[in-house]
Amino acid sequence: MEANTRGTGRLPAAFLTPGSSSFLDFLAEHKPELLPGRTGLPEGSVVEAPHGTTIVAAVFDGGVVIAGDRRATMGNVIAQRDIEKVFPADEYSAVGIAGTAGLAVEMVRLFQLELEHYEKIEGTTLSLEGKANRLTSMIRGNLGMAMQGLAVVPVFAGYDLDRGRGRIFNYDVTGGRSEERGFAATGSGSVFARGSLKKLYREDLTAEQAVTLVVQALYDAADDDSATGGPDLARKIFPIVSLITEDGFRRLTEAEVAETAVAITDERLIRPNGPQAPLI
Repeated sequence: MEANTRGTGRLPAAFLTPGSSSFLDFLAEHKPELLPGRTGLPEGSVVEAPHGTTIVAAVFDGGVVIAGDRRATMGNVIAQRDIEKVFPADEYSAVGIAGTAGLAVEMVRLFQLELEHYEKIEGTTLSLEGKANRLTSMIRGNLGMAMQGLAVVPVFAGYDLDRGRGRIFNYDVTGGRSEERGFAATGSGSVFARGSLKKLYREDLTAEQAVTLVVQALYDAADDDSATGGPDLARKIFPIVSLITEDGFRRLTEAEVAETAVAITDERLIRPNGPQAPLI
């Protein structure tokens, strides 16, 4: 006699059968409609959705820092002033999101589940390279939505336990991945942020200096890109800044970021263009 599981709260047998260590593969087989990007828009339709803007990251001696501004825009309108764009992926990595905010947050949550699922099934964590590869698959799965203007373009950063250093990976809308040496930026203000990072970055930065560097870069991005929000002293809204070292992920407190942001803003009252790099 076949067991009746209706109303008992038991999962179907298919859900209890050991299989792939990939939660994405599992979801694709049993509930593909839950994957981001699987539901396209009607042809010719245009969606106005909040977009996150600028993310920056930099490697320092002992780890990596990743930061994002707090503004989300919808066309020429500020949709949200205090959006969060930097999230821990697991204990030793983080994702900063630029692009369509709703899809990006959904993708990050699924990525977190993917890494947690792998760890539970395999009894070990993925290498940092493996985590970057898994994120590639997720971005590629959203390509259909990206072609309709709902793109997600993250920066992935983490501490590589095998190599003993911080690493940064950048992506395009097709899932194309590249490892960045030293620093990276993505989003609407990335051109200006990257220019700032290029002139101020040094390989021997301390963690404190790296935090100052990324906040300076976000300030420069906000100075020239209307979609990027700078430190908002009146509303006490400051960038999200997180450090990842051999001790794991740590998000800086609002007070810590505020101290750096206020010091930078005070200095900009004297030199509006910020610190100057030497000509030679």
